[in-house]
Amino acid sequence: MSQPVTFTAAIGAKYWRIGLEAALADNPSVRFDFQTVSPIHRAFAPMAREQVYDASEMAIVTALQAFAYNKPIIVLPVTLAARFQHKCLVGLRGRAPADASGLKGGTIAVRAYTQTTGVWVRGLLAEEAGVAPGDVTWLTQEGAHVAEYEDPAWVKHVDPKLSLMDLLHSGQAQAAIFGNDLPDDPDLVSMFPDPKAADAAWYARHGTISVNHLLTIRRDVAEKNPDAVRALWQVLKALHPTGGDIDMAPSGITALTAPVNFLLEACAAQKLLPRAFSVTDLFAEAKSLLGEAA
Repeated sequence: MSQPVTFTAAIGAKYWRIGLEAALADNPSVRFDFQTVSPIHRAFAPMAREQVYDASEMAIVTALQAFAYNKPIIVLPVTLAARFQHKCLVGLRGRAPADASGLKGGTIAVRAYTQTTGVWVRGLLAEEAGVAPGDVTWLTQEGAHVAEYEDPAWVKHVDPKLSLMDLLHSGQAQAAIFGNDLPDDPDLVSMFPDPKAADAAWYARHGTISVNHLLTIRRDVAEKNPDAVRALWQVLKALHPTGGDIDMAPSGITALTAPVNFLLEACAAQKLLPRAFSVTDLFAEAKSLLGEAA
């Protein structure tokens, strides 16, 4: 009897990490050797640039850029992290504009211009507040995970020792974009009034959740071990969370078409990609590997 294939893997999403640890513990085809990376976004650049893991969680915008720059990874159509984004754009109470439309001509701080949450929020700003990417000066602490990418002219890099809260309190930024690190601070106010209502309205228009992280795998590993990847896919499908009125982890090419299309349009407007491509292009290798099950 052949031994299961073991993939080194960087997975930070708690639900998926725990589920995969249990489901793959005695899987006859595939196992994961989990690598500890915290916060998980520290795994994205090594995976995109050097493919240091066999499989890795990856921010969807990093995955889109990696694909656009022809990195040897395959993007699998499974969502590992997602959320609604309106609450992520905040300012200081009493100092920020009344709402997001007041940020036109202003300054917004974000960890990196390419951060997926920032890309979603800029899409919301354009769609709902009439604020285009170039209407704002973007203050960033970090560069892109994909080394070849260069930020557009409306991005200004600041001292990385300055936190986003530092930039708000000093007045250098009128607003800031936070992800999972959104502080529980009563001085912060959402730039989208009633963000929960705004989330519901956005979902009603688009019929999807905002996807943040997908799963990627090295192309050479997948090509060498296609049966192991297909076995992994079956495990991932079985782990898909159920319950609730909204699918918070859309998986499969059909389910991911709407959020990826939104992001591709947003990325084009925000000058994030060196070339145009489609959802079909992005997932072509995954579909070839997984068949119609993808």
